[in-house]
Amino acid sequence: MPETGPLTRSMDKQFEKLFAMMAGLEQKMEAGQEEMRTGQERLEQKMQSGQEEINNQIQAHVESQVDKIKIHVDGCIGKIEEEVQCVKGKINKVESEVQEKIGWTDFVKASQLVASLRGSAAKVLQGIPADKLTDLTTIEKALESRFGDSHLTQFYRTELKTRRQKPGESLQVLAANVERLISLAYAECPMDVRESLAAQYFVDAIRDEDTQHSTRLMDAKDLKPALAYSMKYEAARTVSKTSRHVRSMEIEDNTSREREDKFESLFNRLEKLLNSSVAGKKNTLRRNSNVTCWKCNKKGHVQRECQAITSNQEN
Repeated sequence: MPETGPLTRSMDKQFEKLFAMMAGLEQKMEAGQEEMRTGQERLEQKMQSGQEEINNQIQAHVESQVDKIKIHVDGCIGKIEEEVQCVKGKINKVESEVQEKIGWTDFVKASQLVASLRGSAAKVLQGIPADKLTDLTTIEKALESRFGDSHLTQFYRTELKTRRQKPGESLQVLAANVERLISLAYAECPMDVRESLAAQYFVDAIRDEDTQHSTRLMDAKDLKPALAYSMKYEAARTVSKTSRHVRSMEIEDNTSREREDKFESLFNRLEKLLNSSVAGKKNTLRRNSNVTCWKCNKKGHVQRECQAITSNQEN
């Protein structure tokens, strides 16, 4: 082998030093990278712990604000409930005052009822304790146990007298209502009397005057025939009104048609007369073109058609 020179040996030493330095640098770089990874992990841990702390602080702040809002809302609700109760109390007070003024309280009703009772009805009050004479329910029960529905008889009779057929109410409904009131107002009367009264009150309650008058003239002794007759009369009137309306429309239509026919005929006659008059004048002019007037000595017309005579007469 050839013998290496001093230069070669020097370069080898330099390379060895360079390799050693590179190895040291690699070790330092690895150590630095490891340190960087460790620092990054620590930084991430710090950031995570800081984020958790921030979240905890935010949550605590939000919860504290929510608690404050709840307390405020609860206080407002309490005030509103107090105001509502106050308003309800005022409304109840006003209602009681109004009822007292217009006499709708049970106390006033009981007082009026006690003052209006007479005869055997007033004797019922003797069995009621003095402290219960202002109790409307106690008085009503005492009267019902003594008289049943008899104390309402006058009420039903008054309702019968003032009963009138309502707008849109049929005669059948009116008759049924009158029959019910009769059975309540005259329960003690015989059947024939009640039927006769029912017919009379039914006729009085009919709204239409013509139907009422016609049914009254029938002089029915029972409600059923009075109802049947009034329904027939009402139906006949409806049909008659419809027929009259149709006939009037037909008459008006016929009259209008006849008037048009007459006008057309007259127009045709006038047209013929005008045509014949024009034709006659043309023929006269053609026939008399050589005629000489004795008055003005002009040709084309006779003396009776002379314009000179007409002008003199007008002057």
